[in-house]
Amino acid sequence: MMITPTLDPWIQFWQPKPQARLRLFCFPYAGGGASIFCKWSETLLPGIEVCPVQLPGRESRLLEAPFSQLFSLIEPLAQALLPYMDMPCAFFGHSMGALIGFELVRYLRRQHGLNPVHLFVSARRAPQLFARDSPIHHLPEQEFVEKLRDLKGTPEEVLQNAELLQLLLPLLRADFAMCETYLYTPEEPLMCPITVFGGLQDDEVSRDMLTAWRKQTSCSFKLRFFVGDHFFLHTARVPLLQALCRDLSNYSR
Repeated sequence: MMITPTLDPWIQFWQPKPQARLRLFCFPYAGGGASIFCKWSETLLPGIEVCPVQLPGRESRLLEAPFSQLFSLIEPLAQALLPYMDMPCAFFGHSMGALIGFELVRYLRRQHGLNPVHLFVSARRAPQLFARDSPIHHLPEQEFVEKLRDLKGTPEEVLQNAELLQLLLPLLRADFAMCETYLYTPEEPLMCPITVFGGLQDDEVSRDMLTAWRKQTSCSFKLRFFVGDHFFLHTARVPLLQALCRDLSNYSR
């Protein structure tokens, strides 16, 4: 099947590599888009083809309604990505994206008998753990904005720009709703290795919360930390990508 990335709304900033042996699908944090990963292809090994996933409601898909329920997203997402799974694949997700990647792997196993070669989860507590904080997606606007400011994931210039903020609030509420209404259902552990990334200064996700991912795989498990807060994937991008390369080197040569 011929794949035309420029015409596929789900895959953005894709730079096909003729020598690729593996595709790495990347899922963003709440409020984020595929542009987070637009430079990754330049750093990763030539054998790794980066496929940044663009979810509805952001950037190039701003006019589409965002999903507010995780399990409503997973089936159409899987159908969109299946044509790209004609070679070994790995998944990376940061925060909300880690939850999306995890449930997508479970869906692909149940429905299609497919398993990625590796799952990378970043800055997200293990799915079987209950949230320790109260939900915020339903809060009145001013309270919601203050919570966003506390989380430090939305630039202050965005929070101060009333017009831009009104444009982004529905997406942010939907993304937080997706995470905060998620209900974990026990299944057999995944049949792929899991590597978990954390930020040493992340006040939201503790070492114990990250270590608990170990129960979700019957294969190898690694836990790695980087200098930075919850959004260390920006500030520690180079060492993070070096760690990805090490874990995927056997599949991408």
